[in-house]
Amino acid sequence: MDNNTNNRNDASKDNNGKKKVLLMILPFWTPLIPPLGISCIKSHIETEGHEVLLADGNTNEELWGFLDEYMKVLGKYVSASNRGNFYSTGHEVLRNHLTAHFYDKDCPEYADILKTLVARHFFQEDCPDEMAEELKVIVSKFFDQLKNYVLGLVEEAKPDIVGISVYAGTFGASLFAFKTIKEKYPSIITTMGGGIFANHLDPRSPNFERFLKNEHYIDKLFIGEGEILFSKFLKGELDNEKKYYTKDDIGSVPFDINKCKAPDFETLDVSKYPHIATYTSRSCPFQCSFCSETVQWGKYRKKEVDKVVAEMDQLYQKHGYQLFLFGDSLLNPVIDDLSKKLTNKGTPYYWDGYLRADPHVCDVKNTVAWRNGGFYRARLGVESGSQNVLNLMDKKITKEQIMMTVSSLAYAGIKTTTYWVIGFPGETEEDFLQTLDTIEKLKDDIYEAECNSFIYLVTGQVGSDMFSSRYKVRSLYPEKYEPNLMIQSWYLESEPSREVTYDRIKRFVEHCRKLGIPNPYSMQDIFEADERWKRLHENSVPTLIDFRSGKKVFEPKKVSLSNFGSEKLNLDDDDFLF
Repeated sequence: MDNNTNNRNDASKDNNGKKKVLLMILPFWTPLIPPLGISCIKSHIETEGHEVLLADGNTNEELWGFLDEYMKVLGKYVSASNRGNFYSTGHEVLRNHLTAHFYDKDCPEYADILKTLVARHFFQEDCPDEMAEELKVIVSKFFDQLKNYVLGLVEEAKPDIVGISVYAGTFGASLFAFKTIKEKYPSIITTMGGGIFANHLDPRSPNFERFLKNEHYIDKLFIGEGEILFSKFLKGELDNEKKYYTKDDIGSVPFDINKCKAPDFETLDVSKYPHIATYTSRSCPFQCSFCSETVQWGKYRKKEVDKVVAEMDQLYQKHGYQLFLFGDSLLNPVIDDLSKKLTNKGTPYYWDGYLRADPHVCDVKNTVAWRNGGFYRARLGVESGSQNVLNLMDKKITKEQIMMTVSSLAYAGIKTTTYWVIGFPGETEEDFLQTLDTIEKLKDDIYEAECNSFIYLVTGQVGSDMFSSRYKVRSLYPEKYEPNLMIQSWYLESEPSREVTYDRIKRFVEHCRKLGIPNPYSMQDIFEADERWKRLHENSVPTLIDFRSGKKVFEPKKVSLSNFGSEKLNLDDDDFLF
């Protein structure tokens, strides 16, 4: 940076402190909802007189097309027996490849780095040079197109400040965008925030220290809730000598979400997404050992239900969406009040979100009431079908609760998306077989099943210190490649091993395939999954195609309890003891 950095970084100067801000998110971020974080920041700081434009590179078809091209080439070289959860694993390879390409696309180790990535994630050693060359060509073309896209945005918006919300999958593209902007427009203040600071770039992580030493194109980093931090930065109320800011710079005061405005998606193409988004709470009331939610957000807070419904009304009137996806960690604390409030609205809203398997969800009277209030899909972090593993995770739920939760939701017609963690330290083969058995017993009541391997973070997880005290910590990638990859990953020297875990993932995927349980990615996959759900459950919620048709969805009848088998309700109180 030049000698005028401090002056350039003082956002409060000129134009009476009012600034033109461009906030963006770049590929490759899973496109379930329009980007919620930057939309919340926009709605907040525009009340203070700033002009804010939003951009979402994930809705740019040319940029997104490179992902499909990359996966096709990768799939050509990864043998069918090694694919496992191919798209999730492939994203990990691509994420690191983009970063390595950004830092040194001409280094002599380029092909070796890429082959190492494929070998470490797919456990496949025979990775030819042709694979590395073909994938390099795709990534090079992607960055060429990304440069045109980013410069086009900046030239049109002419911002004073650019902020990019960064996640693990968008890290490489974001670094490239910062460099592109700074080299052509050095006077623009560049800022970075996002979920990556809650895990891979947690401020206590060795990754963060390495990142600070090697980063040359970002003026300021905002770690934590962006509304207050970014607002105070724009007002010149933060120490301008500092490179990054956290909640400690604002006295650890959490953002009052009951005083915020609804997310503002103006200038985004929301039609590219199946849902519109908002949220009812921040953080989580639980402390699962592998999770970073409470580390990121701090104290749990929830909005008043009248405010939530008012935001839904506002977003419906502006965008016409009936289908919402809440960005909360869990909906359990608000679901009763919210469903009651929405049960008899003139225009029915449907809503999707994350739910915890607990005794309240096991009661079909509740799930039917939620269904009548518009509850559309429950995203359930069930994690394991083994009580032993659930206890190791400190989930504070039982296997019986999981089964009753899934069946009670399914009876009401609510889609059940189940997430499973494979390879948690201490998971035995018997534990894994219990997971497969649980899935088989619930096969008709599971809408979709997605599994991922246990991920260890040296900092940022609730149980980071506990894990490192019990097991040896190993680097996933050779240290000599750290300057190229920037983000090192770690794993625990524990049972099951990474290779055994990957083999179990392959078996999990195959087991679900044999049972007919989908894990849909494309619109065609979703259409087929919805048709299956309709065949299995007479109370099924409308299909996604129904919402995408452009016509308003009105269901003629309410779901009742009349057909629910009484035997499913007969769990003893002992089933809910931990």
